[in-house]
Amino acid sequence: MTSAAPGATSAAPPNEPAIRRLLRATEIDTRMLGMIGALLLIWVGFNTYMQIASGEGLFLTPRNLWNLSVQTSSIAIMATGMVLIIVMRHIDLSVGSIIGFVSTIIGVAQVHILPAYLGLENPAIWIIAVVLALTLGAAIGAFHGSLVAYLGIPAFIVTLGAQLFWRGAAWWVTTGQTISPLDDRFALIGGGPQGSIGATASWALCAVACAAIVLGLYAGRQRRARFRFPQRPMWAEYLIGVVGCLLVAGATAIMNAYPWPERVAAAYAEANHIPVPEGGLFISTGYAIPVLIALVIGVAMTFLARRTRFGRYVYAIGGNPEAAELAGINTRRITVLVFALMGVLAAVAACIDSARLDSATNVLGQFDELYVIAAAVIGGTSLAGGVGTIYGAIIGALVIQSLQSGMVLLGFDSAFQQMVVGVVLVGAVGIDTFYRRRTAKG
Repeated sequence: MTSAAPGATSAAPPNEPAIRRLLRATEIDTRMLGMIGALLLIWVGFNTYMQIASGEGLFLTPRNLWNLSVQTSSIAIMATGMVLIIVMRHIDLSVGSIIGFVSTIIGVAQVHILPAYLGLENPAIWIIAVVLALTLGAAIGAFHGSLVAYLGIPAFIVTLGAQLFWRGAAWWVTTGQTISPLDDRFALIGGGPQGSIGATASWALCAVACAAIVLGLYAGRQRRARFRFPQRPMWAEYLIGVVGCLLVAGATAIMNAYPWPERVAAAYAEANHIPVPEGGLFISTGYAIPVLIALVIGVAMTFLARRTRFGRYVYAIGGNPEAAELAGINTRRITVLVFALMGVLAAVAACIDSARLDSATNVLGQFDELYVIAAAVIGGTSLAGGVGTIYGAIIGALVIQSLQSGMVLLGFDSAFQQMVVGVVLVGAVGIDTFYRRRTAKG
């Protein structure tokens, strides 16, 4: 047996079609391309329909795309954790109720408890609230995981019961009342004009992201050479780098094209003694803080899943639990940690959602568990376990939120939106089942 020399590539079959050659050389996931194609089809379809119906394409505008990115962030954050849950052949139906319970706890803490001890507008209030949320989310998730791992109760039953329990607990904490307003600094986590980083910082972030793409490609090439794995052709490396940087730059341009609302910009100009031009003051919003949080968590979860021992253990357990345990993997401990991580991510989503609304209510996060599971499954995570990607779940979350956003713009009621999401979820599972059967036969 001989190993491939550094820089070698797999030989192309004779008369190979150009598209297949491109996909083989770049090693692009075809299922990811399918999801991106479906997403673009949804965007163009909604925009075209609105253009025909009202004479104005409202979907593909900087305003709607900026709002879409903010609305997707909390679902995308939780979907990254749900991938690991489903990969391990479990399910978590409690994430929406955890959002409601955690939001009420930190809402009561910010409005009634912490100001009494620290005083109003104390800068430590929002920090304590976030730490409390993360701690509470981790404890709840670890408790669920312990019931699954050590008592052997199916995750479906544990989290179904937890869904009812934590939703009821959220109502008990607030007696059904809305808690508001929250701390001003905490509210920035939810986005909005003040909860964004502006044009200059967004372009700086774009430059950093492009540099990271180039460095990542270089590091990957060096790693392949070190282990004497086949290399991608240089033209494929350049293509991936250029396309990646163009996508980042395009997203940044769209975020910066959405300005502050006119009244907010005018109030800011008056407070800071800035002269307002005749056409009004244009202040770019840039990337919103919840979007940046989602991106950071997406990168961190991808690293955790693909580059750490913990991630390899998760996929090994999902692929064959019995073999993983025989190999010496502490499957119970990994199960508890995965559910605890899911609880932390749900707590992050609770912070974002309550901050965006500047209030806490016991109904916050209702039905989010369905959207999160749908996002993970649409993103290619197999309910049979062992298969799933973080970036796929994020794209799946964007697909789900795009459908909802388009239906809201078209005036569809919430009942119809839930029907569509249900159909999409069943369809995604059907496609996954068909794909696995076809792969097994091939």
